[in-house]
Amino acid sequence: MKSSLQWQVRWPRRVSTPSDAVHFIDAVGYCLLFPIKHLPLPSLYYAVARRDIHLGPGWDKYCEKIWEWKGELGRRRRAFYTKYFKGRGTFISLKLLPHFLAMRNFAASAGDAEAYYRAGRISADARTIWEALAEHGPLATLELRHACKMDSKAGNARFKRAMAELQCLLLVFYSGAEQETAAWPSGRFELTAQAFPRQIRDARRITPEHARAVLARKYLEWHPAAPPQLLARLFGWSKAEAIAACKS
Repeated sequence: MKSSLQWQVRWPRRVSTPSDAVHFIDAVGYCLLFPIKHLPLPSLYYAVARRDIHLGPGWDKYCEKIWEWKGELGRRRRAFYTKYFKGRGTFISLKLLPHFLAMRNFAASAGDAEAYYRAGRISADARTIWEALAEHGPLATLELRHACKMDSKAGNARFKRAMAELQCLLLVFYSGAEQETAAWPSGRFELTAQAFPRQIRDARRITPEHARAVLARKYLEWHPAAPPQLLARLFGWSKAEAIAACKS
């Protein structure tokens, strides 16, 4: 079985500050928060720790550091963090965010929720969350659930499914944490359209074909031997789309 280290990027020096992290994310284009076996992507954790992740009863100091950064970088609009590749925590460089949005034509405006729902592109619960964020702006998890009338146990399950959907479509992103209760801090979420209007505008000028070519080129920059089939699985492209992207 291949280790997740196979896909890590050997950065020239250890990433030790949020600014270092932004430089790393911009250089690799997109990466995971933590290394995940069977996901052929670099991780910020490896760039910081310079070793594979070994979790015992608690997190190590590197986990704690990058966990804090993931909110700071989004809040300060220095990188985009959401659960994207297979629903795992993912950083996307702001330089490539327009290409990710253009790849599946999801460069939406804040007021597009109803249109996307009617077109069958999002679920009813995803529409509800989208409309709540459009009306109220950034909200922490409990506030957002309350605004969406998803306070119950069943409502929480619906909320989690819809949030996973919206994050995988890059329609919302994580921008920090708030201490809503005495327990673990809650995540705060924002609409991509409200936080990154320039990237939305840029995405509308990019074709899906060009977006795939740019994303493939960035991947092959760090992993030149990667076959088109790997990118097809990673991004959910067809075999023909992946071959065309790798040749561009």
